[in-house]
Amino acid sequence: MKQNGSDNMTKVIAHRGSKGTHPENTLPAFQESIDVKADGIELDVQLTCDGKLVVIHDEKINRTTNAKGWVKDLTLAEIKQLDAGSWFDERFKDTKIPTLEEVLALLTMNQFSGLLNIELKTDRIEYLGIEQKVLRAIEEADVSFTIVLSSFNRDTLRRLKALDKSYEIAFIAFGNKYDIAWLDKHRDVNSFHPDIRWLKRHIDQTAHIENVRPWTVNKEADMVFCIEQKLAGMFTDFPKKALEVRDNG
Repeated sequence: MKQNGSDNMTKVIAHRGSKGTHPENTLPAFQESIDVKADGIELDVQLTCDGKLVVIHDEKINRTTNAKGWVKDLTLAEIKQLDAGSWFDERFKDTKIPTLEEVLALLTMNQFSGLLNIELKTDRIEYLGIEQKVLRAIEEADVSFTIVLSSFNRDTLRRLKALDKSYEIAFIAFGNKYDIAWLDKHRDVNSFHPDIRWLKRHIDQTAHIENVRPWTVNKEADMVFCIEQKLAGMFTDFPKKALEVRDNG
């Protein structure tokens, strides 16, 4: 299995920021990821009803804010009124859902030089034009760090490749033989992000894939597995812990 980059270390990628210690997909979570020196950061993007890119995992705001409803039915102004921090801990009260542009600006301000994985959340809702909007936001931000674009939705991956072949594209999946067969037929999608539980049972099926980065790797034994297998990376809710396991192991 090849590594992504010049070093042999498995990259520690902060899943939705430092999700285990901060409210997911918020600027405080991303700042914590930077502060602990995670190799990479992963986030999710959805579209508001007025076509703005917001960073949130769920299609509904219910789980991670103080309100209820669908992201697709709300304007950016309405989204910005929500409290996206108190559900996690009162010390994060009034933390806002960020736009993709705000996260890119935060990383640039901090001189982030790692990998940013942007997951397009189109597996349940087909957000018309989201691929173009994400590519435009990256271009306008003029970022100097590495970008990986990923999705569960194969049509989204195909559209991204058709629009711009310069970015690494990754297929996210729970993992099965049909996923591997699809990757074998679409070699321009050269990265695979499977469920760690599936990968541990079927690691031999991924030996020919260029970049394998499983999710979500929170148990120390699973972190050690990824490191020993020399995987390109691992998504974890606890980047500080994963870095300690890797660097002190």
